[in-house]
Amino acid sequence: MTAQIYAPTQANLHRLVAALHEGDLVALPTETVYGLAANAFDARACQKIFRAKGRPKADPLIVHVLGLQQAALVAELNPAARQLARAFWPGPLTMVLPKKSVVPDAVTSGLSSVAVRAPAHSLFQKILRMAGRPLAAPSANRFGCVSPTTAEHVQEGLGRQIPHILDGGSCQMGVESTIVDLRDPDRPRLLRPGVISAAQLETVLGKPLVDIARASQPASDSPIAPGMMKRHYSPKTELHLVRRITARLAREADRGVALLYYRKPANPSSTKGRIFWMSSDGSSRTAARRLYAALHAIDRLSLRCLYVEAAPAGAGPEAAAINDRLRRAAARR
Repeated sequence: MTAQIYAPTQANLHRLVAALHEGDLVALPTETVYGLAANAFDARACQKIFRAKGRPKADPLIVHVLGLQQAALVAELNPAARQLARAFWPGPLTMVLPKKSVVPDAVTSGLSSVAVRAPAHSLFQKILRMAGRPLAAPSANRFGCVSPTTAEHVQEGLGRQIPHILDGGSCQMGVESTIVDLRDPDRPRLLRPGVISAAQLETVLGKPLVDIARASQPASDSPIAPGMMKRHYSPKTELHLVRRITARLAREADRGVALLYYRKPANPSSTKGRIFWMSSDGSSRTAARRLYAALHAIDRLSLRCLYVEAAPAGAGPEAAAINDRLRRAAARR
């Protein structure tokens, strides 16, 4: 049985909220990527997320809330968290905080912390209001694969594992949320870059962030937030990350190879549909929004491999997030 895609009518929203109350999974649009949602207070429903995605049980979920009032139901909010929420919520910022006992261990992988954010997508907000409770929701894809930014991407990846998908169109941001660890508010840590930059967070907090990707300490075997695995966001096509696609690599486009430029090349030469780009004008916002859609399109071609250009230095605030995803996508198993 293939998942049904629902138009966002009021009747369908009520139908999907009822499904969530009954312990079903529903794929929902956010401003970042599509999420696979379950009632965050229902341990059995949240366990279905791990099974549907093939997700390791040690990889915790993000709990989505309407705002600070609902966040206070699931997490211990400190002044730093309140500062960041007032500045960036609703929006693509996830905060890791001490959890409250009402959150099942299935959501947090047994950890004493919980990752929480308030999404900006109007449909997700409507579902949250109608459901009257927080929703746990990682990306709606098979674990480790490219995140979905359309309802069709969700159906391609999880259509046989889940029953319901709400169609909210293409995601506005296109890459997952920034994640900051605020368990110790005096030593905030950047766990995953996103559209909201480290510089923006530091301005609001008035102190520097520790970037764990650059810190000397080894990464924990048990992640405290999603997206911290060395290999992640990977297409089926073997991906090679390069600083720049050279003329020599460009000649490979007719030999079972796809090319994904950061910026549209002046004269795309391939006539076989194997030339792709993230941005026509060099905008990092556009590049982030188009990245996963391009990777999904390339996977449908069943080619030998793919060369992708990294976002250049100074490209924009989303460049760090783009390059983080591409480095993980290119990591060997």
